[in-house]
Amino acid sequence: MDREGFALDAITGVDWIAQNEMEVVYDYFHPTDAVRAVVRTRIPRATPEVPTIIPVFPGANWHERETHDFFGIAFAGHPNLKPFLLPEDANFHPLRKDYQP
Repeated sequence: MDREGFALDAITGVDWIAQNEMEVVYDYFHPTDAVRAVVRTRIPRATPEVPTIIPVFPGANWHERETHDFFGIAFAGHPNLKPFLLPEDANFHPLRKDYQP
C-alpha cells in the first residue's frame, strides 16, 4: 500500500465469536486518486496478534492502541501498546461480543 502511495485511514477489529476468530481491518485511501482499499486478516480469538505496521505507517500508532483497548488484539512490535482510551488498569475489552459490563 505504501509503495503505491496509499495512506492509512483507520484500523479496527471485528469479533467473530461464533467462528472463534478476530479480524483486523485496515482502511487505506489514495490522497490524489479517488481510490480506497481495505485489507482484512483473521486471527485466532484465543491468541489475537498481528505484527505492527508502524515501521511503514507511523500514524498506525494510536489506531493499533485503540484496537488493542477495545478488542484485545495485540500488535507485535508496537513500541507503546499501553491503554489509549481505557483506564490504565482496565482488564477488559468492551467491543468483544462476550463482554459483560
